[in-house]
Amino acid sequence: MRGVRRILVLACSWLLATTMSGAAEPLKVGLAEVDITPPVGFPIAGYYHERLADGTTDRLKAKAIVFRDTNASAALVVCDLIGIATDLSREVRKRASDKTGIPVSHIVIAATHSHTAPDYMKELWLRLGNEKQDPLRAAYIDKLINGVTEAITRAAADAKPAALQCGSATQETPVSFNRRFVMRDGSVKTWQNFENRDVVRAAGPIDPEIGLLVVGWDSVPTSVKKAVGTESQPTAVLSNFALHLDTVGGLKWSADYPYFIEQTLRKSVGSDVISIFGTGCCGDINHANPRSKDRNKADFIGSSIGESIQKRLGQLTRLEQTDLVVKSRVVNVPLQDATKEEVARSIQILDAANRKEKVEFLDHVTAYKKLMLDQLRHREPHANTAEHITWGLSRSLAGIGETLPVDVTVMTLGRDVAIVCLPGEVFVELGLAIKQGSPFRTTLVIELSNSVETIYIPHRAAYAGGSYEVTNSALQPGAGEMLVEAALGLLREAAASR
Repeated sequence: MRGVRRILVLACSWLLATTMSGAAEPLKVGLAEVDITPPVGFPIAGYYHERLADGTTDRLKAKAIVFRDTNASAALVVCDLIGIATDLSREVRKRASDKTGIPVSHIVIAATHSHTAPDYMKELWLRLGNEKQDPLRAAYIDKLINGVTEAITRAAADAKPAALQCGSATQETPVSFNRRFVMRDGSVKTWQNFENRDVVRAAGPIDPEIGLLVVGWDSVPTSVKKAVGTESQPTAVLSNFALHLDTVGGLKWSADYPYFIEQTLRKSVGSDVISIFGTGCCGDINHANPRSKDRNKADFIGSSIGESIQKRLGQLTRLEQTDLVVKSRVVNVPLQDATKEEVARSIQILDAANRKEKVEFLDHVTAYKKLMLDQLRHREPHANTAEHITWGLSRSLAGIGETLPVDVTVMTLGRDVAIVCLPGEVFVELGLAIKQGSPFRTTLVIELSNSVETIYIPHRAAYAGGSYEVTNSALQPGAGEMLVEAALGLLREAAASR
């Protein structure tokens, strides 16, 4: 009897201490991961022609983390996908909200941007429209929707009191490089090397910071561990780094370098640790060192980042205040247009490419984008878009008009941690601006969240320089700055609400 009384006293003391630190009850955190690997023979993403997967190097996952306290709840699920179609995020968020009670606006679906992940968007479009399609492909779309939803619902059901630590590591071994270069004629070109004498300098910076949020149970009293059943729950590391995922190649499914981050952490921390990697703002960052002919490979990159994280794990800051505040805002970013003449010309270019005729790369990129914009901008498109493109098709955004509604979401924990979620492939300068203006000590900025139809999101000045990323943006200049302003406004609101 005395033993039971002592356990109750210890548990109540711990809960009281947490309450006094700012929350009505301790923050609960749930974790889950679900396999979303497609079958062999499903289209593989990343480029402008169909490629069919012929095997698996490592499994693709949807990894979810859920936060709950008395006043709020939120979910972030990061998927080994090239991007998150708005159709996918809307379907999953609604289902997950119905099952967990987490508000739709507090649920974020993000992609790592692996180029060895499925090209699923046309198949999703067909499935949601109940149109005829290959049964194998239809079955995978069901698996994808259900798998991402299940990751959130399992994490929500698993939520328990947790101890959190935050901070950052610095990636000192060079693995990330700005891939845009100022040329002697004043133009900007992507994917150059300093052996080219016309290269003057990199057109922008990198972000060497690895943002970290670590979930553990070791500082929860043993009595409470037993009471809530957390004794066997693995820890988790949420990390955030700005580096494009296109380091593997080939025709086999792979999560790219985040897989090797996970393997490195499991060797040093424990085989059950869940490594959740949120891609930072890296629209103009990749792994090709412009001063070398050699390119770093996925295993080297992931292992190096994992080692940088591992070295910092014992030096992070314990979160004493963990009250959860979630803020979200829809930002209507301005879309470029696609005229009837541009669409007609684009169809000619895409048809020529399909016939294996030589087509200039940026012309091919522009043609694909114009067909995508045609179905977004116009209620009556100039072309039957589904005949010409695979990614970019959308049921929920078709005919949306001059602006594209995208979500900017922030999740904050106490006064120390903010997770900022943005759509599209965002330039590093925009992510750095958010970090520099954030009132929170540790700010993780995760791109490719809830919507990929923006494609690239350059800063305003980049439009003057042009090249690939600007060519492959669906947005007008200034859209990126709108997202920065929205994110900083939400961060200030969250900080002021405490």
